[in-house]
Amino acid sequence: MSPAPSPRTATVTRTTGETDITVTLNLDDAAYDPPATGHPFFDHMLDALARHSRVGLTVQATGDLHVEAHHLIEDTGITLGQALSQALGDRRGTERYGSAFVPMDETLAHVVVDLSGRAHLAFEPERLDVWGTAGGMTHYHLREFLRGFCNHAGVTLHVRLLAGREAHHVIEAVVKALARALRDAVRVTSEELASTKGVL
Repeated sequence: MSPAPSPRTATVTRTTGETDITVTLNLDDAAYDPPATGHPFFDHMLDALARHSRVGLTVQATGDLHVEAHHLIEDTGITLGQALSQALGDRRGTERYGSAFVPMDETLAHVVVDLSGRAHLAFEPERLDVWGTAGGMTHYHLREFLRGFCNHAGVTLHVRLLAGREAHHVIEAVVKALARALRDAVRVTSEELASTKGVL
């Protein structure tokens, strides 16, 4: 097997009237900087995403948190998705699929990812009785983060909540499951494109 194309990196900046976000992603080097978004719990989740996916991730962001966290969280998902798409290039050689179960006390999350080039999010927690917030972040904020990520990364993502109701544990378990699924999906395991079509 030939070594992975190098570098599989990207830096993307997104600036709007609501947010200013820069994401740097390195799929082959786990060194990362602590995220800085101004939202402590969201920073905690981005930190978990970097640690458990074992990719290099730097997020510097500001947003209109005086209004609400929605814009910052959604736009970070969009920017992260753009960075992942750029870093993957033509996606040749990647494992493409990844799946992970993550428990967190009473909570059990399952995330499956396909680097298909097609954007789709199936987000089961929105149909369930998840209560509370985590530092002002809800599972609906998580949904918008993942929606922005999927749409701009070109990935299919299925998020299932098998057990759990409390927002903190639900959000954290889903993020960690996403990270571990991505860790498998982005690995380079061949020289071929994992598609019978010959294109993603």
